[in-house]
Order: sequence, then C-alpha cells, then structure tokens
Amino acid sequence: MRLDKLLLINFKNIHQAELTLSEGFNCFVGDNGAGKTNILDAVYYLSMSKSAFTMTDGQSISHGEEFFVVEGSYQTDSERQELVNCSFSRRAGKVLKRNGKEYDRIADHVGAFPVVIISPQDGELITDAADERRKYLNGFLSQLDKTYLKTIMRYNAVLAERNRYLKSASAEEMLLIYDQQLSDLGGKVYEARRAIVERMQPLVAEYYSVLSGDREQVDISYRSELSEAPLSELLLRARQRDVVNQFTTSGVHRDDVVFRIGGYPLRKYGSQGQQKSFLIALKLAQFRLMSEQGGERPILLLDDLFDKLDIGRVEKLLSLVSGEEFGQIIITDCNRERLESTLSSANKCYKLFEVEGGDIKL
Repeated sequence: MRLDKLLLINFKNIHQAELTLSEGFNCFVGDNGAGKTNILDAVYYLSMSKSAFTMTDGQSISHGEEFFVVEGSYQTDSERQELVNCSFSRRAGKVLKRNGKEYDRIADHVGAFPVVIISPQDGELITDAADERRKYLNGFLSQLDKTYLKTIMRYNAVLAERNRYLKSASAEEMLLIYDQQLSDLGGKVYEARRAIVERMQPLVAEYYSVLSGDREQVDISYRSELSEAPLSELLLRARQRDVVNQFTTSGVHRDDVVFRIGGYPLRKYGSQGQQKSFLIALKLAQFRLMSEQGGERPILLLDDLFDKLDIGRVEKLLSLVSGEEFGQIIITDCNRERLESTLSSANKCYKLFEVEGGDIKL
C-alpha cells in the first residue's frame, strides 16, 4: 500500500497543501510546531478516520475555519487505484468516502488502508495506565479483523448498559442477562488479544535484538482474569462487589499487557533508549503481522525519528525498514542536515519536504 497524493485543506495549521509522495522514503523537516506531525496525522486519519493523538475532530480544524478536508490517492500492492476522502465540518459532522461512495458505517473503513505509526507519544504505552495498552491492542486488532472491531464495540456498549443499571438497580435476573452477553463477547475479545500477543512476542524480541545489538532480552505477555476462569464465573464471584461499587469490576476492560526487559518491568528498569527501542520493536512486529495477515504492506509513519535514540539505533532502524517487506515510509525530524546525512550514509533514496508555519515545499 502506498499513498501517491495527499490533499489537505484547513487541517490543523495547514490551510492548503497538495503533495505528491515517493513510493519509498518521504521526509518532512522543520522546526517544532511547524506542522510536520500534522502531515503524519492526516495520513493516519485517512486510514483510521480519527487522529493518532488525543484530539477531537473539531480540534483538527484550522483556527477560524468551519471544516477540514483530507484526501488521499492510493495504490495497493496489487496495483489497484483507490481514492479516500475524509471531511469534517462543525455543522454536518464527519463524512468518509471511498472512491466517491460514502460509508454507511465509518467503522467499515478501518483496516482497508493499513497504517502503523511510531511516535514519541508511544511512551504512554509504558508509563500510563493499562487503558492505553488496551486501546493500542484494540486499534491493532481492529485493523486486522473487522469482526474484532464489532465485538469490542458491542462489548463496550453492553458494559456501559450494565454499569448504568448497577447505579439504579440490582435485580439478579437482569444482571444475569448482561452477564451472558458480556461473557460471550468478552471471551472472544480475550482469545483474540491473547493470540495476537503470543504471535507478537518472538517478533518483538527479534526486532529488539537487532536494534539493541543483542544486549538484553525483552518479552511481552497478556494479563487477564479470564486466563483463570470464564467471564460468566468471574462476574458471579464479583456480584456483591459490583452492586456496592455500582460498576463492573471484572472483565476484559480491566486486562493489561506486560512489558519486561531482562525479566523485570520495562517501566522501572528500562532506560529511555531501551524503552524507545522496545516500542519500535513492538510497532515493527505489528507491521509484520498486519502485512502477513492482511496482504498489504501498511504505510509506516516515523514521527520525530531521532527522539531518545542514538545514531547507531537510528541507522539500524533505517536498515530494518529498507527491506522488501516494508513499503512506503513517511519520516519527520527537526534537523535536516542530520536526517539527510543519516539517510545518505545508509544509501537510501528519499524525497524531502520542508515545513514552515504550515507551508510545505520541496
């Protein structure tokens, strides 16, 4: 999968831009706040119909404007042409079209144009609460499997209904109905998450070994109450606690993903460089599984490439993503000379854009 052309209108600080991209490396350089990351986020929007960061659709409209448009012309690995248009206005809301046809449900678009982003914000997967890691797994699995997306959306809806009910009543007959629905849906979510983490583990270890020079061993595992008992049983055990607390205290909405280095928690014992290398290995493992299962190589977005990485690890990363298993790559960095020097020494061909105050030029 590659993005040949990108059109932006009123997207964040970019009032208007029309870009023709290379099928290989595309580099955007400029000062902090110039708008480099906004370009990557626009590409992410076209795939996921939402920002890669904690921003609402309304916050992505340029100041003083009423709407934004992001449009991309794609070519698949099988040489098929595709056009995706995503627009949002304060009055009409969001509209997403593929080849001129509007989606009935925006969720149906997720996974059709695969993307993987590596950014400084990934650090939240290590430092923040389990909710961030669950959201990451949900987004990853939703691009792989439309059934998973429908299942997790339905699970969250039933969970919200059960929690609302617990705030006003506690009839056993009604709770058993909610329990059965949550158990059926939660079991499917658990199995999908457990299986994908098991598949990721050897790949994360492999990529980390390359990036770190085989210095430390890392691993990733999935932690869930459902590994001990079915959710229906767990909900019955927690019945009194749920009634007292007025919310559901057991289920896959409380699961976690555990990251370790040398057998110890990565959050406590990993340096900044080790944590960043781990996160890159995690995302490269995601890329590989998406490529193998979906049949399309995702577009790889590398935001602030040199953040917390020494030049040696950056060069190893660029060497990794230059292989045939990878396709189009979009990179941002604030230092043009450093980026050009690194790409040139690695013998990589690239297309470079300069970004200044939302203006983009070759």
